[in-house]
Amino acid sequence: MRDKSAIDNLADSYLAQLAANYPSFATSIGLASGAADMDDYSPEAIERDLKLDQSTLSALQALEPRDDVDQVTKDALSQQLILDIELHAAGLQYRDLNNIASPAQGIRDVFHVSPTATVTDWENLASRMRKVKDSLVGYQKTLTIGFEKGDGPAKRQLQEVITQVGQINQPEGFFHEFAKGATADQELSTALREELVAAAQVATDAYAAFGDFLKSMLPKASEQDAIGRERYRLLSKSFLGAEIDLDETYKWGIEELARVVTEQEAVAKEILPGASVAEAIAHLENYPTTKLHGTDELQKWMQRLSDKAIEDLGKTHFDIAEPLRKLECMIAPTKHGGIYYTGPSDDFSRPGRMWWSVPDGVESFDTWRETTTVYHEGVPGHHLQVAQATYIRETLNDWRRLASWTSGHGEGWALYAERLMDELGYLATPADRLGMLDGQRMRAARVVLDIGVHLGKPKLDGTGVWDFDYALEFMSKNVNMSPEFVRFEVTRYFGWPGQAPSYKIGQRIWEQIRDDYQARKGSEFDMKKFHSTALNLGGLGLDALKEAMSRA
Repeated sequence: MRDKSAIDNLADSYLAQLAANYPSFATSIGLASGAADMDDYSPEAIERDLKLDQSTLSALQALEPRDDVDQVTKDALSQQLILDIELHAAGLQYRDLNNIASPAQGIRDVFHVSPTATVTDWENLASRMRKVKDSLVGYQKTLTIGFEKGDGPAKRQLQEVITQVGQINQPEGFFHEFAKGATADQELSTALREELVAAAQVATDAYAAFGDFLKSMLPKASEQDAIGRERYRLLSKSFLGAEIDLDETYKWGIEELARVVTEQEAVAKEILPGASVAEAIAHLENYPTTKLHGTDELQKWMQRLSDKAIEDLGKTHFDIAEPLRKLECMIAPTKHGGIYYTGPSDDFSRPGRMWWSVPDGVESFDTWRETTTVYHEGVPGHHLQVAQATYIRETLNDWRRLASWTSGHGEGWALYAERLMDELGYLATPADRLGMLDGQRMRAARVVLDIGVHLGKPKLDGTGVWDFDYALEFMSKNVNMSPEFVRFEVTRYFGWPGQAPSYKIGQRIWEQIRDDYQARKGSEFDMKKFHSTALNLGGLGLDALKEAMSRA
């Protein structure tokens, strides 16, 4: 066990304050504190957060690292705090509303990871549901500042969230169904069940009022989707933990997309001689041996594939400790689509989980399309990355283990993991490789689209600048998904600038880090040691990761 340094203590103090300020964050990392409370998104809370960042940065800059572990912590935390302060100055918190990852969804989503095993848990959840109103009212005040300054969220995002709120405000809406499904290790009393029903109505009514607010703000919403170069630069850096050349990356994205398309076309011909990608996919969609029917069959297939990856890779390319070997594959209670991972609690009493949110009406699934997704979300992807950082408490402080995270590191690693599984022979059939390339193509296309839209780049056909209709057409040509999903995704890119490209750009940086490490080690290069060294650093921003690995 490493003795705590002054930098460790400061980082852990910062984490503790974050957990106190944001009960949803405390819940997500498995802390019991704040289990009956909701987050405060008011303007006063935003100023509170700024003061915490400023005071922590000032204290951190005055401390000298004791060793390389300290140096990495100081680098990573300093970079994060400086960027958070810059983002505050840019005013982005007053326009934080989109169709996938804003407080509008987060206030609801905390209930997905809240403990539900005991009667006390459900008492906490009744309290938490009653406090949804306060959380939404504070958030509403913050958004109002943006609207009144003429710098609020874009109208497109308001309209999407208004629709989502309408889904919550139904007799079978989220909170009603959540309360109705309450079970625990002991029988819940009639009084508690009645309280849960009443609290669910309070939360539902709060969302209805929030929806009315959004409707009233539609005339003040911006018609402009693009965020602009300077704000985009900050957001890109926030999601990557790295500064990149946006124009060079845009050009690389176009080249990478073309490269993946060429690779995909070659694999399509392996599946069906002379076939195009679309023809190969149509052939596979009618292939009975790669079909799964129903969510029960889907869940069991996910679990089998995940368990085998853990067993195999734990013998060869990764050190996988016993607590990490339990990964639960789940069908999510929501039905909005998408697959995601939630990490284990700090003590591993709640294991890591892979969730599949299956939309209504979807009854069949193609294993060739989703094999790589299981590796992305599970092992060697997010589960190995997140759970490993949680596990190594002997060397890392709590902030490094539980709170240091960027999308570029996390999602970049998951895409790196997909390609790695292909390299290792786990995508053995052309069909499985086509599924992996289908995802890689989408991620490359998102680099081009996202930067193109928000920097006002010329369309690739030279007929003006990127707009929504052109982006929709471009994405439709580069993903094999339903029109509804494509529209949702493109709307996401318009409202969450910089996040979608962080996957493919993060993969690029991870691969550059491995190449640099391998070149330095020469004949002594060991893949397992590279993976262990990198993952044992925790979820650093990619600049901090690059610096740390250059010394490894």
